[in-house]
Amino acid sequence: MTTSAPSLAGLAPALAEAFRRHDYTVPGLELALGTEAVSALARSDAAVTRRHARGAGPAGALVRLFVLGDALPRREVEGLLPGVSVDVGVEAGLFELRDEGKVRALVDLRPVDTGHGTRWVFADVDGSMVHTETRPDHVLGVGAATLSLLRITPSSPARTVLDLGTGSGVQLVHALDSGAAGTGTDITPRCLELAEATLAINALEAELVEGPWFEPVAGRRFDRIVANPPFVVGPPETGHSYRESGLSLDGASRMVVSGAADHLADGGTAVLLASWVEREDVDWRTRVASWVPAEGVEAWVLRRDTSDPGLYVWTWLTDEGMDPREESTWRAADAWLDHFDREGVTGVGFGYVYLRRIEGASAVLCEDLTHPFDAGLGDEAEAYFARTAWLRAAAELHGGEDLAMDATVFTVSPDVRLHISESLAPTGAEGLPAGPATVVVERVTGARWRHEIDQLTATVLRGARTGVLPLADLVGLAAAAAGADPEGLAAPVRRVVADLFLHGFLVPVGVPDVLPPGAAAATVGVDA
Repeated sequence: MTTSAPSLAGLAPALAEAFRRHDYTVPGLELALGTEAVSALARSDAAVTRRHARGAGPAGALVRLFVLGDALPRREVEGLLPGVSVDVGVEAGLFELRDEGKVRALVDLRPVDTGHGTRWVFADVDGSMVHTETRPDHVLGVGAATLSLLRITPSSPARTVLDLGTGSGVQLVHALDSGAAGTGTDITPRCLELAEATLAINALEAELVEGPWFEPVAGRRFDRIVANPPFVVGPPETGHSYRESGLSLDGASRMVVSGAADHLADGGTAVLLASWVEREDVDWRTRVASWVPAEGVEAWVLRRDTSDPGLYVWTWLTDEGMDPREESTWRAADAWLDHFDREGVTGVGFGYVYLRRIEGASAVLCEDLTHPFDAGLGDEAEAYFARTAWLRAAAELHGGEDLAMDATVFTVSPDVRLHISESLAPTGAEGLPAGPATVVVERVTGARWRHEIDQLTATVLRGARTGVLPLADLVGLAAAAAGADPEGLAAPVRRVVADLFLHGFLVPVGVPDVLPPGAAAATVGVDA
C-alpha cells in the first residue's frame, strides 16, 4: 500500500485551525502588534515589524516564522502548530530544518483581507522582507499590483470568473467569496501548487488548470475575467515567470487585451492590469486601442502612470534584489536600455483596462486617471458601460447620437460640485487679477473626475438640476441669456455635455443604472 506525499494543501486545514486559535488574522495582528507594526508590515519594513513581533505572543511568533523568515526553535513551532508535524512539513516543502534544531518556513503565509474578512495566502518568501534568491517560478504574494487589481474589480456578483495567471490564487479567493464559480490558470506548477494551498486553507474550491495564456480555457466563456499578467516591458526573455512573458516589449499586455474578448460571455467584463510602450511618434492611445478587436468589444482604458526608461529599468532590476552598485546590475540595465533605444521607446505606460462584451462594432475610450480616486473603480466602470449602452440605444431610437442627446432630459448627479476658480496673482491693472475666471465642475466621489467648462455650459448644468427640460431647451435658454445664437452653440455644448455624461456628471432622468456608484448617498450638490 502506498501513500501520497504530503502537500501544502494537505496541511492547510490544520494550519487554519492553529491560525484561528492564535488569532493570526487581520484584526488579530492589529491587536497583537499594534498599528505601527501593521503599517510597517504593509510597507515591507522588516526591522520595525520584527521589533513589535518579538513580544507579541503567538501571533507575533507566526509573523516571525511565516513573514519575516526567522528560524524558530522546533519546540516553539510544534507548540504554535500542534496539528502540523515539523517532519511532515519538511516533506511538504513548508519548512526546512536549520542548525541547532531550528525551523524556518519556506513560504510566505500571512492573513489578508480581500474584501470579505480574513483569508490566508500562500506565496514564496517575500524578498522585500527576507534575504532570498528569487527563483524563476517565484510566486508573488499580496503586493501592490495584486491590491490594485482587487481594488478595481467590480463588486457586483459574477456567475463564472476566470483568473488568468492566478499565481497565489488571491484573486480567485476574492471571486469565490463573492459566490462565483472560479477557474484559475497558470503556466507554472509552482503557482498552481500554492494556489491550491491558498484555496484549501480558506476552505474554498475552484478549478485549477495549467497552460499558457488562454489555451487551458479554449472555447470557454466567462462572465468576468481578471488578470495581472507578466506585463513587464522589456526584451523577449523569461527571467521570472511572474513578470516576464518571453514576448518582446508590451507583447504580454497585447496578448491578454486582444484575446480576452473571445472568452467573455455576452455582457461579460474583463478587468486587466497592463503596460505599454510609449513613443514620441505614436500616441499611446492609438497603440493600446489597436489591441482591441474591431468587433464585439467596448474598452475603457485608464492610464495611471508613465515612467521614463531609466527609472523603469531600475525599478524592476531592484525588484529582483539586484544591487545597483554591482557590475552585473549596470550591465543588465545597459542591455535592457539598449533594447529600448533600438525600439524607440521613450516611456512605459501603466494602467487599467476594462473590456465589455457587446454586439456590433467595438468602441474604445483611452484617458488619464492620474489623480487619487475613491474605492469602487470597478463599479464606476460598470456604470460607465451602462451609460454607453444607454447612449447606443438612445441613438438608435432617435436616429443619431446628437438627436438623442438633444431630446434627453438630464439631471445632475448628487456628487457634483461646481465652483469658480480664479487667480489671485496681481497681474492685471492696478494689481488686480487678469483674465476670466475658470468654471470648475468636479465629482466628489468615485473616480473624482474634474473638468473645466465655460460659463454657458455651467448655465446648462445649473438648469439641468431641475431634471425637467431636454438638453436642446437648456442650450436655447442659456444662449438667449447670453445673447448668443443657440444654433452655433449647440454642437460645442453638446460635445462637452457628452463628456460630462460619460464621466457621470449628468445622467438621464429615470435611468438609475447609469448613476455613478456612491453618488446617491452624496450630500454635496451643485453650488449656485
